[in-house]
Order: sequence, then structure tokens, then C-alpha cells
Amino acid sequence: MISEISTEDVPEIRRILAKYKLDNLNRAVLWLSSSACAAFPTCGLAMAESEHYLPVLADKVEKIYEENGLRNNSIVVRMTGFPNGCVRPHVAEVAFVGKAPGSYSMLLGGGYYGQRLNKIHWETVSDPEICTILKPMIKQYALERLKGEHFGDFVIRAGYIAQMTSGKEWYDSTGGEGQYREAAATA
Repeated sequence: MISEISTEDVPEIRRILAKYKLDNLNRAVLWLSSSACAAFPTCGLAMAESEHYLPVLADKVEKIYEENGLRNNSIVVRMTGFPNGCVRPHVAEVAFVGKAPGSYSMLLGGGYYGQRLNKIHWETVSDPEICTILKPMIKQYALERLKGEHFGDFVIRAGYIAQMTSGKEWYDSTGGEGQYREAAATA
């Protein structure tokens, strides 16, 4: 946080922020609510990239968000290179947990405020599949969401994933319900 700067210093502060790519003012809100653990090469437990891959993925998802008029809508995305739980992926609306280099479990349905656990939607996904899976969900969210409804709440209401109310339900309705479960099973 930068505070107590004089008005005449604002242009210089903005220049310095831009120089070091810390000026996120032109980014979609998605970037502001995404986080990743350090993973490779820092963490000896990491099985997949996280810190270096999330910006690449966030750029792709940001384009999908903008195509659907959601630039100013936040979605909590978290990515970790290992199932240990660094960056709290299990409470994110969308999470990716590393399984092997370039391979992740995709979890959906966590609470926007971290008040609800998410569940595995896809056991194993790689880079090309992630946007293929998210694109129709995000489009449907843009068209059918209720006023003030967050993405994690929407994917539960729409049947992409069953709500997790107890740890005993971790594997119940993994992959969604109804048509979404059938689509996940055939993919």
C-alpha cells in the first residue's frame, strides 16, 4: 500500500509502478482475486507449476470473461502445485491443484468469501482443456446468473457441481449433476 503521497508525486508513483508492472489498473477484476503458491522451483513438494502458470491461465480466462461482459465481476481463482492446500484452493470458486507437470485437478463451487468448500469437477485437466471447460460455464453464468450471484454459487445452482456441506460429501456428485455429470463422464 502506498499512502500519504502528495498530488504532485502521483505521476511519478504511477510511472514507477508501470515500470515494474505493478500497475494493475487496466486488468480485469479476475486478476485481483487470483492467487497461486510458489510451486516450482521453490517448493520441494510441488508436482506442477503454479506461480508461473497462473498468469498465463488468467490471461486466457480474462479474455473469456471480457467476451461475456464480465470484466468487472470478480471470481476467486486459486492454483497450487501440490494438494497440501497452500493458497487455500479448497475454498476457492475455481481451483487447480497440481498432480503432475502440466496436469491439475479442477475444483468448483467454493464460496466467494471462503465460507464453503469446493469439490472436484474434473480429476485431471491440462492447459488446453481448462478453457474449453470454463468457456461455456462462464458464458452461461453471464447469461443466467442472479443479481449479486457469485460464480461459485452459480455453478452449484446450475448443476455443474453439487454443494459441499460436509467433508463426507467430498466425492458425492463429483463432476456435477445431470447433464453435466454425463458430459464429464464421456470426456
